[in-house]
Amino acid sequence: MLNRLRNRSLYDLLHVDPPRDQIGESFSYFTWLTYWGIGFYMLFASIHTACYALKGHSVLFDRWPRALRALHGLFYTTVTTYPFLVTVVFWGILYSGPWYTVTFSGWQNISQHGLNSLYALSEIILPTTAPHPFLSFAVLVFILLLYVSLAYLTYHTEGFYTYSFLDPGPHGEKSAHVTGYCFAILAIILVFFLFSWCAIWLRRRLTGGKVKRW
Repeated sequence: MLNRLRNRSLYDLLHVDPPRDQIGESFSYFTWLTYWGIGFYMLFASIHTACYALKGHSVLFDRWPRALRALHGLFYTTVTTYPFLVTVVFWGILYSGPWYTVTFSGWQNISQHGLNSLYALSEIILPTTAPHPFLSFAVLVFILLLYVSLAYLTYHTEGFYTYSFLDPGPHGEKSAHVTGYCFAILAIILVFFLFSWCAIWLRRRLTGGKVKRW
């Protein structure tokens, strides 16, 4: 029975069989973490939408304490900023070609490094959310710092760098390059935070912050 279920698995249907270690290592990559974040955000958004459709008002936000509403707002900020960072870093720094010979790998990278930004853009344009609090930018930077800690923890425990530009070299000869990349990423996330904020502000300006209920 278990063998039959395995033969019907998604990986087998797509003719790919990733090792278990590879699946576990994926949680050390910022790309995968943001991808999971989008997935969980979609889950919460679908629940919120269903409640709104049934009751005609924001059931969850009306009952949640202020702290949870603030965390949800921060979650929204990450979903509308981090995907752009992932897309730019991958296509601008990491990808060097040629294109993937395995169809699954090609579509996986399009989904994680292309459609992720399309989803973020839709979350900026379609909802009636207010612009992010500027304080949330500091939290975005703090999360990135936590990820850098995770990346080096992964190296010391698993023996590999999640991203090549984080490798300072055997004797630290590439430390300046690592520092440069880190500041470049800081600049990129600042640009996309401002882009997201301005786009949301413009959308509310054009719509008056109102939504029509069908």
